[in-house]
Amino acid sequence: MAQEGLGRLFDISSGIVPVDSQTAAMTGHRVSLRNAGGVTIVVFKAAGTANDDPVLDLQQHTASSGGTSADLDIIDHYYIKQEATLDGDETWTRVTQTAASEVTLNSTSAETQMIVVIEVDARSLSDGYDYISLDIADTGAAGAQLISSLYLLRDLAVQRTPANLVAPLS
Repeated sequence: MAQEGLGRLFDISSGIVPVDSQTAAMTGHRVSLRNAGGVTIVVFKAAGTANDDPVLDLQQHTASSGGTSADLDIIDHYYIKQEATLDGDETWTRVTQTAASEVTLNSTSAETQMIVVIEVDARSLSDGYDYISLDIADTGAAGAQLISSLYLLRDLAVQRTPANLVAPLS
């Protein structure tokens, strides 16, 4: 029997459950990197209305709720798959930028379906910060645009069966 990846290679936690991004800014759930070497953040979005391009913002935190929050200015590249209709024939495009906590998706991102991947190494958090979150700004009222995010915790410090994994907020 083949070994499963969940619990051995990675764990999954919600960042933002699917929501219409025109309703308000979205505050991402926090996840701890204490028990992981890093996190792969996956943003998945539907097509929306032109010029309602999503803006993502990576934050670091000292606590699971409350505490001190700060921009995590480390995103110097990210990856996208983008088409009018995602159907599995897309290839990844690497997008580079000056290191920042914000990612402003390209000028046609609102009108297309898209997968965005951002890698965060746990060692990049400032001293005293153990948690991250990804926030998404309100895209405006021009039209509906469903969006969500998942955190894929990787390089787990302790590998367990999925039922015995430590909760990602711990």
